[in-house]
Amino acid sequence: MSNSVLYSVLLLASLGVIAAIVLYVVSKKFYVYEDPLIAKVDEILPAANCGGCGSPGCKAFAEKLVKTEDISELFCPVGGNTVMKQVAEILGKEVAEKDPTLAVVLCQGGCDVRPKTTEYQGPRSCTISAMIYSGETDCQYGCLGDGDCVAVCKFDAMYMDENTGLPVVITDKCTSCGACAEACPRDIIEMRPKHKRDLKIFVGCLNEDKAGIAKKACDVACIGCSKCQDICPKDAITMENNLAYINAITCTLCRKCVDICPTRSIIETNFPPKKVKKVEPTVEAIAEAEKPETDD
Repeated sequence: MSNSVLYSVLLLASLGVIAAIVLYVVSKKFYVYEDPLIAKVDEILPAANCGGCGSPGCKAFAEKLVKTEDISELFCPVGGNTVMKQVAEILGKEVAEKDPTLAVVLCQGGCDVRPKTTEYQGPRSCTISAMIYSGETDCQYGCLGDGDCVAVCKFDAMYMDENTGLPVVITDKCTSCGACAEACPRDIIEMRPKHKRDLKIFVGCLNEDKAGIAKKACDVACIGCSKCQDICPKDAITMENNLAYINAITCTLCRKCVDICPTRSIIETNFPPKKVKKVEPTVEAIAEAEKPETDD
């Protein structure tokens, strides 16, 4: 009886030693070397894992930064220029400084200006809605209002306005990751340059229908009249498919287009009220006002 116990113990010990040797050999054979720079870069990245850099996560982006010789086209939108400068110092590579951007909703067709003509009964998802029907209004270009963009935002920088049914961007929280723009099936969210004091001028419409059809679907739709393009002093406005578009790079924020738009489809944000020009009376006007009244 004692011999059988001894044999069992020896057998188990032998199997354990053999398994340890096999694991050691396998670990050495299949060992994957990781550059320690990857861990250093990953440590200074914001750990948002938002995908705004084009990689599935910060660890993958760190690996890409280390292994790519020219990283001038790579950028972490959440960390911004500050983080990218730190990455450049660690890797000894040059990075390109980029202007910050913000998410902008290119639709202002709320419930008050874009009335519903049908009622959707399916799953409340913009992606699903866009695949199976054109929307609850006659505008097939505007926001579907199901909040896919809000759901993917990891920074609580968006919410759905209960009154308008449209997403609203909280600019102070927006990190420019672009997840909301990626999630929108109608492409109504655009990443536009962030100016000082968050000044913005853009066309809040994507309707490419002709003027009459667009105006019938939404009171503030762009009707492609070209008045904004004609008055722009910097040629920052282009017309294509019955729709105006303002180039944020060349636009000087003069606001002339805002005043001339007949449907108020051009949006301006955070500008101070325009000063009313004081018109000095002419000599003729003063003389006319000072004439004594005479009885007929």
